[in-house]
Amino acid sequence: MRVVICGAGQVGFGIAERLSAEENDVSVIDTSHELIQAIRDSLDVRGFIGHGAHPDVLAQAGVDQADMIIAVTLYDEVNMVACQVAHSLFNVPTKIARIRSQSYLQPHWADLFSSNHLPIDVIISPEVEVGELVLRRLEAPGAVDAVRFADGQVVTIGIDLGENCPVVDTPLSQLTELFPDLQAVVVGVLRESRLFVPRSSDAMLVGDRVYVVCKVDQVRRTLGIFGHEEPEAHRVVIAGGGNIGLYVAEALEARGSRARVKIIEMSRDRAIAIADRLKRTVVLHGDALDQDLLQEADVQDADTLVAVTNDDEVNILACVMAKRLGAASNMALINNRSYPAFAGTLGIDATVSPRSVTISKILQHVRRGRIRGVHTIENGLAEVIEAEALDTSPLVGKALRDLNLPDGIRIGAVFRDGKVIVPHGSTKIAAKDRVIIFATADKVRQVEQMFRVSLEFF
Repeated sequence: MRVVICGAGQVGFGIAERLSAEENDVSVIDTSHELIQAIRDSLDVRGFIGHGAHPDVLAQAGVDQADMIIAVTLYDEVNMVACQVAHSLFNVPTKIARIRSQSYLQPHWADLFSSNHLPIDVIISPEVEVGELVLRRLEAPGAVDAVRFADGQVVTIGIDLGENCPVVDTPLSQLTELFPDLQAVVVGVLRESRLFVPRSSDAMLVGDRVYVVCKVDQVRRTLGIFGHEEPEAHRVVIAGGGNIGLYVAEALEARGSRARVKIIEMSRDRAIAIADRLKRTVVLHGDALDQDLLQEADVQDADTLVAVTNDDEVNILACVMAKRLGAASNMALINNRSYPAFAGTLGIDATVSPRSVTISKILQHVRRGRIRGVHTIENGLAEVIEAEALDTSPLVGKALRDLNLPDGIRIGAVFRDGKVIVPHGSTKIAAKDRVIIFATADKVRQVEQMFRVSLEFF
């Protein structure tokens, strides 16, 4: 696949890194000499210095032969114009743009991005995606990661195993014997920076992070079995009243949540503006690192503090302070890809990465085959993929025990006719089934092949 990426920032670099590692033909455009030089030095891609919306720069980058353009510069307008130029002058089949401003995304302006106006096939809004991820984490207290598939009926959760985990040192094969009616499958284990798909004889250890695929109504029970019985958050303090903080508060109000929410916002004007939009949420003006203000927000009694300011360091320190003041749990928005690795040692329970969320959303549309959803795990060490099985797929019609799936791939669930099937050795996948698969990074291409096989394959 030939892909042109406009923007060499964190998201652009991350997408280029993933696609080039999978032997795609990638070109990256950015106005920054430093960013382009960095991407040339570290990745097997072509870098071009220039404006991503200018036709001559796009032509130089080979957009006339591209299958896709991904516009993720810092500016919404540049991203939109880049897609327009790629469509009108170069007839690029697929156009993806990151658009942050919520003004462009209002439902009554939805026709703006149609083929007759601004022809963008996929719009990525990081604030919305991150906001939804925060909401899912609030629904699954104790999980360090949570994402839904199969129309919301299947959930993949990441769980850290502590000393109080009752199933530590228990081989996976015995989990079925201990909990025969548990509708969940352990698909991945992160142990000392190594992510692998466990065998049935493998046991989980203290300090492991396990990834489990389960039915949505089994999430709380699954968390309890793995040693996490934290109650659902009813007292929430949000540090940062930007687009993400406001989105989370509005969503909690709109969904009739019983949670009592308080927001701390540094800008007085912004605090007044969001207070006018919210009905039940208390908005406090001040610094999220001010201990007196945190106590005024009753953080000592909070079930969780969610830190979503624009500053990673503020988010980390706010979480640390809240925990020491008595908050039961915390969650930090972190952009720097190196920070999450040691966040746990500081007492941070969960992190959210706009970069990872955006990359996951884009990969959903980059992956070949009938891919319906993608979620990246641990900065790209693995992916959870939802894909639809074709009639000609080698998966169809065979018992799972006879498929001989390679190491690094595990089927977590099958979604058929609106019902979730927890896979066993005798389970057979049928055409049009939606399959949720966990795959390590080096096996993603094989998963793609399983779901894009045509008659020519045979």
